[in-house]
Amino acid sequence: MKLYNLYKETLFALTSNKSRSGLTVLGIVIGIASVITMLAAGSGASNSIQSSIQGLGANLLQISPGAQKGPGSQVSSGRGSATTLTNDDADALSEQLQGIKNIASVVSSQSQVVAKNANSNVSITGTVSSYTTVHDVSIAEGSFITDKQVKGVSRVAVIGPTTRDDLFGVGSEAIGQTIRINNIEFDIIGVTVSKGGSGFSNPDDHVYIPLSVAQQMITGNRYLSSIDIQVSSQNEMASVKEQATSILLKRHNISSSADADFSFLDQASISATASSVTNILTILLGSIAGISLLVGGIGIMNMMLTTVTERTREIGLRKAIGAKRRNISAQFLFESVALTVIGGLIGIALGYLLSYIITLTGLLKTTVNLSSVILAFSVSAATGIIFGYLPARKAAALNPIDALRSD
Repeated sequence: MKLYNLYKETLFALTSNKSRSGLTVLGIVIGIASVITMLAAGSGASNSIQSSIQGLGANLLQISPGAQKGPGSQVSSGRGSATTLTNDDADALSEQLQGIKNIASVVSSQSQVVAKNANSNVSITGTVSSYTTVHDVSIAEGSFITDKQVKGVSRVAVIGPTTRDDLFGVGSEAIGQTIRINNIEFDIIGVTVSKGGSGFSNPDDHVYIPLSVAQQMITGNRYLSSIDIQVSSQNEMASVKEQATSILLKRHNISSSADADFSFLDQASISATASSVTNILTILLGSIAGISLLVGGIGIMNMMLTTVTERTREIGLRKAIGAKRRNISAQFLFESVALTVIGGLIGIALGYLLSYIITLTGLLKTTVNLSSVILAFSVSAATGIIFGYLPARKAAALNPIDALRSD
């Protein structure tokens, strides 16, 4: 059978019952669109998380306080809630560590910030001037905290763009304005450049104040939430960890690293863990969406089996005038594949549209990868072949005499 004739017969067969063909295609459309949208959402979430991690700073190593559960584990008491790291520890590390670019002491807390008639629950970070280098923070307006202001216990603040918008209005002038934290007034001296992000780790929803002010007026103690270190390169990470461990164990009079009252968290570990979680999430979302493809495939099989039954006399007539089994099989298999390919193309377009709509809502910036489109289309074609094989085989196996006798 020539390909052109096969195409004409397929077109005639599919258009002779438009409603049934349309509903069958709809199952594949929904399946393909769901797969593409879910994979795009998973990929977008992964990119967003990785971007946030990279926004923490280059080659970042954080030392957090608290007793370890075991070698290499995280602190049991949570970041900032334990009291084992001090300013003196940070000074000792700054003086003795080799292979680092900069170091910043950090005190973190969550607090209500009030400005005029507005208020917002914001992350408060007490730190020093080197924080901008360690965490790759840029200033859009004004300036960041200086060492002089830290030593002078100056009540000044630098805020993120999200905090500015929440407190003073979108794009408002914040320099020179006053905010209150724990009923203490702070003069705003700077606004940071937007990095993007969401949740509690959103760098745009932060208030930065001098470390000395945070310790004296916010937390009321001299302990640190973390010591953040910018390592010279990723290759130096292990060496810096080893040096820092030795220095802190000696300072804390601890003989074994297993009993250390601090722990490390580096950017590579965070990134690897986040990638693992988001990859599993993406696979899970794609698998759930793939179930709809399976349902669509079963719908195609059901339609094709019904079609074979309805066209039994036609099949008998074709065989009687010389059509071979492979011709009959190819005809029905081609119809099945045509349905899934049409559904696949429409589904891909719908998947792009849904992904774009999700991005427009601002909930998540989705990313449609070419690989997911190729995968979806390949699965679509495979679905047509797999679920169309049985009906095609059944049609090809019909006895021409019995087929011509059928009502």
